[in-house]
Amino acid sequence: GKIRSLQEILTSSETGAVQTLPLIIKADTPGSVEALKGEITKFTHPEVEVKILHEGVGGVNESDVYLAAASGAIIVAFHVVAEDRAEQLAEREGVEIRPYGIIYEITDDIKKVMEGLLPPERVETQTGRALVLKVFEISRYGKIAGCRVLNGIIERSNRIRVERDQRIVNEYPIASLKRGKDDAKEVRDGLECGIRLDGFDDIKEGDILRAFKVEEIKRTL
Repeated sequence: GKIRSLQEILTSSETGAVQTLPLIIKADTPGSVEALKGEITKFTHPEVEVKILHEGVGGVNESDVYLAAASGAIIVAFHVVAEDRAEQLAEREGVEIRPYGIIYEITDDIKKVMEGLLPPERVETQTGRALVLKVFEISRYGKIAGCRVLNGIIERSNRIRVERDQRIVNEYPIASLKRGKDDAKEVRDGLECGIRLDGFDDIKEGDILRAFKVEEIKRTL
């Protein structure tokens, strides 16, 4: 299949398994190869790893490109260039050859890519709680919960965790939030409102609706 560029790897992190960034290193001297390997392998993390598939001294050749094409690797070219035929092949195969002149530029890039592979941290903040006083059935919309906000604030953008008899039923986005007949962006402590949940029609009097917001925070190495 098509080889991923650094940018694509950055934007397509999958969660769960350990993410791998495969690299092929070509440099001008054995000392440069060792220095690069030393710097690159400093980056360690339980969820993401750099895998150096091949290293060598000299320009990027066709066999480097074939290996990159087969493995999804990126070719790091430090103080060396690609042979013409290798460059043409890379273009055809969608292999990315990245030229560098300074080691820290490589390590900066690698660090960014590895951070991009880390799934973001999900941070949940409770904003308020509401009690369902009465349930209204509206033919066009289904059930609407007439609620009083017990504390904090309920915002239209919140997710709601439905609690019944001290048990969590499930969580849902808000489909509509109303004060009287008007749409509301937020409803504060002590006020009454109508809440319709997206995908949940089994709301009952006495249910507690716990509102929270979720932020995804980019992680660093």
